[in-house]
Amino acid sequence: MTGEKKEGKTAEVDDRLTKEELEELEKKVVEYHTAVEKAKAQIGKILIGQHTVVDSVFRAIFANGHVLLEGVPGIAKTLLVRSVSEAMGCSFARIQFTPDLLPSDITGMTSYQKEKGFYIIKGPVFANFILADEINRAPPKVQSALLEAMQEKQVTIGHETLQLPVPFFVLATQNPLEQVGTYPLPEAQVDRFLYKVMVYYPDFDSEIEILNKNMTIHKFEKFNVEPVFSPELITEMQSNTKKIYLSPKIERYIVSIIEATRFPQKYKLKQGHYIEVGASPRGSIAMFISAKANAMLKGRTYVIPDDVKRVAHDVLRHRIILTYEAQAEKVNTEMIIDEILKRVPVP
Repeated sequence: MTGEKKEGKTAEVDDRLTKEELEELEKKVVEYHTAVEKAKAQIGKILIGQHTVVDSVFRAIFANGHVLLEGVPGIAKTLLVRSVSEAMGCSFARIQFTPDLLPSDITGMTSYQKEKGFYIIKGPVFANFILADEINRAPPKVQSALLEAMQEKQVTIGHETLQLPVPFFVLATQNPLEQVGTYPLPEAQVDRFLYKVMVYYPDFDSEIEILNKNMTIHKFEKFNVEPVFSPELITEMQSNTKKIYLSPKIERYIVSIIEATRFPQKYKLKQGHYIEVGASPRGSIAMFISAKANAMLKGRTYVIPDDVKRVAHDVLRHRIILTYEAQAEKVNTEMIIDEILKRVPVP
């Protein structure tokens, strides 16, 4: 293991890669970083602000994970997904979740015609990017149908099992304001999402710009969002993301953060008594691959502690379950995660 000085920190280089393999990876990472900046410029033609959310979505794409978006109506969640899928050169489908939706409305069904016999009609889930709009409006059976597709990357229609397109991403939205007529996602199902991302109101200047660039007065096609990536390039990126080096010290740092959600007293968290249940090992895995994805996003072949900090909120905000006391005293997971990051020693 060797050390080299970069960005004011000592970067440990993975000695499992040959010099030629490392040079090739560095070259690829630079290419990806350049392509991401171009894709952001294309998305910026139509999506104003929301830079933090766009970064989270790109990290999820690199890490091959799904995203749960939460925010009030009218803040461009649908536009975000559509513009990202266009810039990524992928197919897009929107599923509007309603109380009367059936699992077959998502996955598809078997039909019959006398001339051709039984045949399969594929549902909207057969696309690269799926927008599951207001997922908490559908009954649990429908939610499970989509979540099964997310986990297995395949669906069964009749007696036939079909693979979903590669890459396959689900970006689900839920409205935090309305509770009547909704079916909240169980914690075990929410845990299937790599991230939970909060989408907030735009700032003042961004909203002024939105007045002149909105879908009420312009068609989406008018903005000419050009594809920068392709499905094949995305698959290659996901493979190379796994090669990003993450040192044993960073591994221990990740596990310490996760452990602090389970045993807050060990880390002397003042707000630890508000935690009902901490993050599962899936949280550790999510933080591990997400830190690598963030390094890739920043054009690096190695992970630094700042990468872990950057992804911590997206990874943990839906994996820490708080007590009723926390809700009564208006303590949220953001506050808990902030304290954990302050308390856990940085390597």
